[in-house]
Amino acid sequence: MVGQTWTVPAEGGFMYSDELSSVLRQQVQPLTKFRQLCDAQDGTQKGLNRGENFNWNVYSNVGTQGRRLAENSTMPETGFTVIQHSLKVTEAGNSVPYTGKLTALAKQDVITIIDKTLKDDARKYFDIEAFLQMKTTPLRAEPAGGNSPTAIQLDTNGTPSQTNNLAYGTGHTKAIGDAMKERNIPPYIMDDYVAISHPSTWRPLKNTLETLHQYTETGLAHIFNGEIGRYESFRFIEQTFIPKGGAFNSTTYDPWSGTAAPWANGLSSWAFHLGADTVTEAICVPEEIRAKIPGDFGRSKGIAWYYLGGFGLVHPDALNARVVMWDSAT
Repeated sequence: MVGQTWTVPAEGGFMYSDELSSVLRQQVQPLTKFRQLCDAQDGTQKGLNRGENFNWNVYSNVGTQGRRLAENSTMPETGFTVIQHSLKVTEAGNSVPYTGKLTALAKQDVITIIDKTLKDDARKYFDIEAFLQMKTTPLRAEPAGGNSPTAIQLDTNGTPSQTNNLAYGTGHTKAIGDAMKERNIPPYIMDDYVAISHPSTWRPLKNTLETLHQYTETGLAHIFNGEIGRYESFRFIEQTFIPKGGAFNSTTYDPWSGTAAPWANGLSSWAFHLGADTVTEAICVPEEIRAKIPGDFGRSKGIAWYYLGGFGLVHPDALNARVVMWDSAT
């Protein structure tokens, strides 16, 4: 059987030995951060018996701006349009079967170990789903000409036009921040945007800020898990789970299997810059741990995590998009 058994040491037999430590130790676990950045909360109460689709409307500005009126003129008339977006709810889960013999003979608590391992697995699933939605944003930023330290190319069709040939730096933070403000993207929290990427992507930025003595903790409360500091109205978050790379033309990049695909020059990797109203999560059944009904007279058991819900980018159109992705064509 697939799962945990007593007769195979690596699958369960090692859970008993003459001198076995009582400390539960696991393989290294990555730091998952993306789900906390799904800030559109209207889907969290979707609940059961309401179908598989979750919809939301986006209302445009009025077609004609109001203006001064002459005394004898008639009141102008205008209107607005409605755009509807949606996501589809799906099931997700994973399970670990185990034998009754393993629980009877093991010195360590088999159920506790499986429970903890499955919770880590579920946490990673949610980060991947949130990441994949952010990755569909139509706004892509690269250094202007591929190598400008101060200017960016902002593409609005979801396709980066430049091969990114420069490490991320403070000049790019400023240029992306200016572009987001001029597009009237609202701040994520208070007056700040949020940016998330790998520690090595932020390293050149952090080195520069340390030199400038601007990267300080004064007056800053770390609100987000993994938050490392603030600069130019951005709060920076480090994550280590979603793999690096995956340029637009990549065919091998796969966050589900943890397969990275470095950009053509390897000088940088993706980074997301977020305003408010980024991703919504529609929840029908919140994640939960479930036990399998024992079979074969109690000899066959199992534990699973289960979830029924879905994730969706709130504004997939360029006009209203709230996510800017630091990206590369190759």
